[in-house]
Amino acid sequence: MDQLETDDQPGFVERQVRRHRKHESAVAADNVGQEWPVALVYNGISHAVMMCTPRDLEAFAVGFSLTEGIVERGSDIHDIEVYFRDDGVVLPHAEVHLQVVQQAFATLKDKRRALAGRTGCGVCGIESIELLDLQPEQVPDTGFLARLAPDAIERAARELPAHQQLTKLTGGLHAAAWCDETGAVRYAFEDVGRHNALDKLIGQLVLHREDTTQGFVFLSSRASYELVRKSARVGVPMVATISAPTSLAIAIAKQAGLRLVSFARENSFVEYDVD
Repeated sequence: MDQLETDDQPGFVERQVRRHRKHESAVAADNVGQEWPVALVYNGISHAVMMCTPRDLEAFAVGFSLTEGIVERGSDIHDIEVYFRDDGVVLPHAEVHLQVVQQAFATLKDKRRALAGRTGCGVCGIESIELLDLQPEQVPDTGFLARLAPDAIERAARELPAHQQLTKLTGGLHAAAWCDETGAVRYAFEDVGRHNALDKLIGQLVLHREDTTQGFVFLSSRASYELVRKSARVGVPMVATISAPTSLAIAIAKQAGLRLVSFARENSFVEYDVD
């Protein structure tokens, strides 16, 4: 049955499990993060299927469209409709239909490729190494980093867990948060895929007409290249992550002029490629 979106999915499902501890076992109920195929359809043509948590899909579609270079700005998207589908024949899934300006659609058709997204993958579907997009935009210097409070990263690390409700329920989702110059968390999104969580966050910022150069991204994951690349595309001046960075993430951040910090904790962090 097709249904136009009225409410998000809960983001988790309950499953019966058997817990084993110290040679004893017991049956119990457990919560598991939802992972659905989500098709992104532009002007009637399906472009990508991403595996993600079926919440905040409008924000996800806007963020994905921007960070993948399908549109240049939020105003290039004229309309969005989200459909949840569960007909019992295939896996429960969702479709997000976007109407974009003709120029963006024409460009999309010219470079259209089969893109099969997976929760841990950032370059799925490309046909050759030459198609990798490793030339980030330059992040503008708006003075934000000069205004950043000395304890902003520590505050973000302290506040983020309070915004990870699905992670508390399931233990298995990533989070992406938007923080101001004091480190206060203003928005946060969760998803089974770390890049999906970031796309949801960026989409929310665009939908709410926030200035993406006046804050920083805080991620519960490692810093992989595509997260830095996506952030640079919309002018984010700093990305902070709880876990480690990759060598390519460090290189992309340096090219873009984006500050990258990792191993962010309440009392410490590591900054990369400093002079």
